[in-house]
Amino acid sequence: MTDPLDEAAPGVAAAALEQEVFALWRRGRSYMAASAHAVDPKLDPVCYPLLVLLRDADAIAMSELIGALGIEKSTLTRRIDSAARLGLVERIPDPHDARARLVALTPEGRRRLEEQRAETFRRWRERLSAWDPDDVRQLATLMHRLGGILD
Repeated sequence: MTDPLDEAAPGVAAAALEQEVFALWRRGRSYMAASAHAVDPKLDPVCYPLLVLLRDADAIAMSELIGALGIEKSTLTRRIDSAARLGLVERIPDPHDARARLVALTPEGRRRLEEQRAETFRRWRERLSAWDPDDVRQLATLMHRLGGILD
């Protein structure tokens, strides 16, 4: 005889997962706002993901940023303009295409972002200090797998 809970378990688990993903998304928005304000109190939180993408590159084409951020060109232009007014990003000539421009962090933008990142990592280490390092690695692996099926 089958246990009715065994049949319901995938649906129950999916509902619980959905609830936790939503809660994480909500917290992530707050985290993004706090991170943006740590870089510059006037930085719009929606610009923070742009800075994070630029942190790991010398310069990125707008077409790549549009794809990575999943936003329209006009929206990206507004975000770049906003961050540029704060001295955090700049448009530079594309060395491979004289007609194109790349987007890069300014030295000041990179410095501020690295300061914010160092403080963030300090807080993560503090909050996770009681966790087993294998649990942290497993969580990162599972979150990566989950992200892969959400794309």
